[in-house]
Amino acid sequence: MRRLTILFLIAAAAVQGYKEFYGRPVALAKDQTPSDSVPTPAVHFRCDGRTHCSQMTSCAEATYFLRNCPDTKMDGDHDGIPCEQQWCGR
Repeated sequence: MRRLTILFLIAAAAVQGYKEFYGRPVALAKDQTPSDSVPTPAVHFRCDGRTHCSQMTSCAEATYFLRNCPDTKMDGDHDGIPCEQQWCGR
């Protein structure tokens, strides 16, 4: 019975670790732009009122907000690349 309990705990930890590791969005390197990146699994962002680069956590997130959310202030030079100094710089 003790072995079964230990085995169950190990399996539960493995499942949780898998969900934690593979459930995170992939951030682009600072020298990449969204067009340079390899396609990644769909990342689920949603418009929630954030409008500035300082409120973003990745280039992918900033790009989503710029393309899909109203009144963003993340593309000062209007070239379609958001947060060039913080996240999506070339």
